[in-house]
Amino acid sequence: MTNMLFTNVRIIDGTGAPPFAGDVLVQGNRILRVGRGTRAIPAVGAAVIDGAGATLMPGMVEAHTHFSWNDSATLEGIQRMPLEEHVLWSADVARRYLEAGFTSCVGAACAKPRLDVVTRNAINEGMIPGPRYLAASQEITVAGALGDETLPHLPFPEFSFGVVVSGPEEMRRAVRMFLKYGVDTIKLNLSGDNFMPSAPAETTWMADEEVAVAVAEAKMRGKRVSAHARSCESIKQAMRHGVEIIYHASFTDEEALDMLEAKKDRIFVAPGIGILIAMLEHAAPHGITREKAIEMGYEIELAAAAESLKKMHKRGIRVLPGGDYGFAFTPHCQNARDLEYFVKYLGFTPMEAILSATRLGAAIMMKGEELGQIREGCLADILLVDGDPLSNLAILRDPRKMLAVMKDGVFYKKPEIASARTRWAQSVA
Repeated sequence: MTNMLFTNVRIIDGTGAPPFAGDVLVQGNRILRVGRGTRAIPAVGAAVIDGAGATLMPGMVEAHTHFSWNDSATLEGIQRMPLEEHVLWSADVARRYLEAGFTSCVGAACAKPRLDVVTRNAINEGMIPGPRYLAASQEITVAGALGDETLPHLPFPEFSFGVVVSGPEEMRRAVRMFLKYGVDTIKLNLSGDNFMPSAPAETTWMADEEVAVAVAEAKMRGKRVSAHARSCESIKQAMRHGVEIIYHASFTDEEALDMLEAKKDRIFVAPGIGILIAMLEHAAPHGITREKAIEMGYEIELAAAAESLKKMHKRGIRVLPGGDYGFAFTPHCQNARDLEYFVKYLGFTPMEAILSATRLGAAIMMKGEELGQIREGCLADILLVDGDPLSNLAILRDPRKMLAVMKDGVFYKKPEIASARTRWAQSVA
């Protein structure tokens, strides 16, 4: 078993402690030793990566992933991609996320019934490169709500954007179908979204009985439920019924915040704040001017979300980055800009933002003791980054700054041999 030694690196270890100079020794797929100071670990018998002062940190986790979103500006555009091309697209996006430093991802909905499951299985079987992945269902919705996109003109009209149900028994049937396919998470659309004028963000669409059945069926088989929940009532509904992952959570009141705080050790919030900002600032080339985005309600929602999420953060509710990347105005692999938004809009420190993507990311992946830290015994999901992310979080979304990406002890982006920043050599006794 070859040992791999990262030396001459500045370590952000994922605990919240200040960075320190040191070495990290990897054996197989785990971190064997972490040493402080220069030449803290003997290099005998190890392949050596001289980081030349670069930052070594845990791999990042994207908590709200849509591999099958195909850079379209519309929901309909996502569905227009034929199934065969869509499978290849999802596989390629998974590779790109890994190379961008996201060594783990939580699926938040796929565009066709088995896309997430197929992608996850191919990664796990070594057929394609990709992050550790938890596969999601399609979005389950009700008539008139987000995801009720009937597209009869498509070559395969049975592939609607979401699965539309009416009543508890149709919900049970849909959930059981996705559980049969092998998903890790069932996704419910509880609230509306300003992307859909007939069902804006502050509206709530699903009946309590429908939500209760979905959660009961998922939990019976040891699976989790996530919810698109922008409205205040949808957040409360999710908390009443035991939903574990809350996406968006833009509009709250004290009761909603109290309910979230009461379950803060069991739930996660991944707000997807990036798409709110993108709609206001980056969507004009795709037909949505800032004026149009304001008219749609995005300025109001961004202000509400920032206030809500600041309060959640202060209450110790676990808020994680990620969400809705893969539209034309939220391109894939720019996901790390959420960390910058957490600092700018939500009051996080840069270290807290990094911890939200590493240590908290490990928790949402259900590997809290094995991922998210540079610690002896942890799985070797490691990034080598050119520069100091604590001084400039933007470097985490610059592919030129991502010198090396290791997942499970294997390089998926190798450090350049004899480069100005990283020297690779085989040491001798």
